[in-house]
Amino acid sequence: MRLLLVEDDPILGNGIEAGLKQAGFTVDWARDGRSAQLALGTTAYELVVLDLGLPRVTGLDLLRQLRARGNDLPVLVLTARDTVRDRVTGLEAGADDYLIKPFDLTELVARIRALLRRAHGRSIDAIHYRDLVLVPDSLTVTRGERTISLSKRECAILVDLLEHRGTALSRARLEESLYGWNEEVESNAVEVHIHNLRKKLGSDLIKTIRGVGYLISREAP
Repeated sequence: MRLLLVEDDPILGNGIEAGLKQAGFTVDWARDGRSAQLALGTTAYELVVLDLGLPRVTGLDLLRQLRARGNDLPVLVLTARDTVRDRVTGLEAGADDYLIKPFDLTELVARIRALLRRAHGRSIDAIHYRDLVLVPDSLTVTRGERTISLSKRECAILVDLLEHRGTALSRARLEESLYGWNEEVESNAVEVHIHNLRKKLGSDLIKTIRGVGYLISREAP
């Protein structure tokens, strides 16, 4: 899943970016509000981690603009402003959650996962589909009585297809989920990961829609 981190502090930003990547997320890091506006206008994200004290365009203005356009993308606000009024202002502007600096990285990851679960209508980390149970945190899938280990990118593709079941996702769309701004897109990487998933999970799960992309059918789990 691809996240947008908007943070102007280079030390804090580096630490958050590294921690989120270690947790399995693809991360783009914008250092000011204007760069974040451009990123949100050109790239599909699952969630935004947003600092309020930004140069050029403030985090609060960015959040208000996002909501004014009817965009319901989950937004987790980071701020050093620890007053009730500041928290209320952020939440009323459209923030989904609020984390006060300094914070523990494990709490940030846990809050992100909770917001993503809520956005996709789930109450627990595991994703259930037919006889398949995917636990993204542990990079494991159980199908029937088998437990199968996945690579981070195999898991990311499977999560994307399961969260958007019934919709064919193109190769370009899946690449967008796997690779951030500074990462080189490997040739045929999506095809290789799909091949590996079929080999591990069976050929019946992921369908190829010729000329469109890849699909997991919308079927009751």
